[in-house]
Amino acid sequence: MVSDERDRDDDVHSQDQQHIKLPPCSNNLATALLTDAYQITMAYAYWKNNTHERTASFDLLFRKNPFGGEFTIFCGLEESLKFVSNFKFTRQDVKYLRECDFAKEMDPRFFDEYLSSVDCSKITIEGIKEGTVVFPRVPLIHVSGPLGVTQLLETTLLTLINYASLVATNAARHRLTCGDEAQLLEFGLRRAQGVDGGVSASRYAYVGGFDATSNCEAGRQFGIPVRGTHAHSFVQAHSKWDDIHGRKVGECEDFCKEAREMLKELREAMVSSDSNNSAAYQFGETNESELISFCAYAIAFPNSFLALIDTYDTLKSGTPNYVAVALTLKKCGFQPVGVRIDSGDLSYLSLMIREFMIEAEKCLERRGKHFSLLAKGLAAETKITASNDINETVLRELKQSGHSIDAFGIGTHLVTCMAQPALGCVYKLVEIDKTPRIKLSEDVEKVTIPGKKKCYRLYGKIGEPIVDVMLREDEKEPKVGERVLCRHPFLEGKRAFVTPAKVEKLLLVCWDGEKGGCPRKFYEESVGLEKSRLRVKEQVKLMRADHLRYTNPTPYKVSVSGDLYQFTHQLWLDNLPARELT
Repeated sequence: MVSDERDRDDDVHSQDQQHIKLPPCSNNLATALLTDAYQITMAYAYWKNNTHERTASFDLLFRKNPFGGEFTIFCGLEESLKFVSNFKFTRQDVKYLRECDFAKEMDPRFFDEYLSSVDCSKITIEGIKEGTVVFPRVPLIHVSGPLGVTQLLETTLLTLINYASLVATNAARHRLTCGDEAQLLEFGLRRAQGVDGGVSASRYAYVGGFDATSNCEAGRQFGIPVRGTHAHSFVQAHSKWDDIHGRKVGECEDFCKEAREMLKELREAMVSSDSNNSAAYQFGETNESELISFCAYAIAFPNSFLALIDTYDTLKSGTPNYVAVALTLKKCGFQPVGVRIDSGDLSYLSLMIREFMIEAEKCLERRGKHFSLLAKGLAAETKITASNDINETVLRELKQSGHSIDAFGIGTHLVTCMAQPALGCVYKLVEIDKTPRIKLSEDVEKVTIPGKKKCYRLYGKIGEPIVDVMLREDEKEPKVGERVLCRHPFLEGKRAFVTPAKVEKLLLVCWDGEKGGCPRKFYEESVGLEKSRLRVKEQVKLMRADHLRYTNPTPYKVSVSGDLYQFTHQLWLDNLPARELT
């Protein structure tokens, strides 16, 4: 594993050059051997037939946006560039492959003369900046170079990009649903698809818009803020006051005694109140062992006390016990943080918790100046965090029904992408020896757009993207103020003229093996966790609301130039034999 993301610049090689070599992937399993067997057998067949050095071009793209939406967040480019930068088969890798069953027929010279020395020094990659909002059919990266090597890169590049883009998109959708004001916490490590699934999910959830993670390893590697409180087991582990040793907090010599007295004052103040507020009459006896556990946690963390309050009864026990301990902390000169609820009707409970605290402020105000000062601001200052299998649908329902939640801890549905477990990126040959190639299918969505392409995003006058357009490599690029014919790649009747107010080139050279690696300018301006995270935020804000909405979103237009449309359809006809009817 590499060091903290913030230290990455110290690990980059050849900083004085215009192109730089990158450090290894964050996960040390991302090696040349992390590939499918058929990549090795194809590479061998190319080598055996002496076609492995033919110039080839591949597009890595996806065909459909995930989660029933109409946008995707592109992620995984940085790790892909690190992989390419360090791509090689070690002696141990080669030794292992020699011994595989599928290698029994292979000429030993393939391993000695080719596989042992192959690298990405002749590879060129053009890619879209990580964190960009992207759409189907537009290549995310375009890989060019010797056929054998470009083929060997396929599986690992797909692995590094598919899941990363899926999680980032899932995170961005959750952020869109709950709005900018809520705090989003990724709590998915224990439910993730294995160790790397957990670390990768934390990384790309953060890029997609989450604020922090519970995953300490992800925090160490990437500098993501780490947050956490305690579990139900901590509450259950306390049963008597003797469990707590060392009760001094600030100027309070016996914090536990102060908290018990505060709870008594709170109960008397609220029970004696003539308020009709429902929060007042719900306050009876509380679970004492829960109060003990809250005191123990507050003594340990007086500056960051946040309590899980639903172990026994959220409203009748957890909330008043928290308020008593929180007020005691304030008396001792500390500021409590808030509560977490992990079960039940989150909307109702959050509103009732807030209502209880508002009522507690009013009731304590009548007990005199001392209590009034302690209770002042309690309801406003208390942060309510909710967890409990939250997903995008739950967030929408909470928003519609009303709630008083400040932060959401989201785990299973985020990191497993339960609503759609795979993005479905593909890696397709589009050119061989400078000759465009097309893959045909009875399913039109699976037909590839041939040849190496230039890709642009055209913007309207108010600054929002209108359409992405692909052109043939030798076509003139679109210019601001000049009308462009944009055609649907396959449907003849769908076409439109666009006069862009801004033109953005999407595919940029991000790896040039012959020049030494990643262009330094691209690296410094575009690569990095925080840059990608900021890009997601900026890109999403640029999009039209109807493209982003949850229900029946409007598809974003992806088109080709008139020249590329004609070329694609002619090549289609040339490669599809005419049927003979009898």
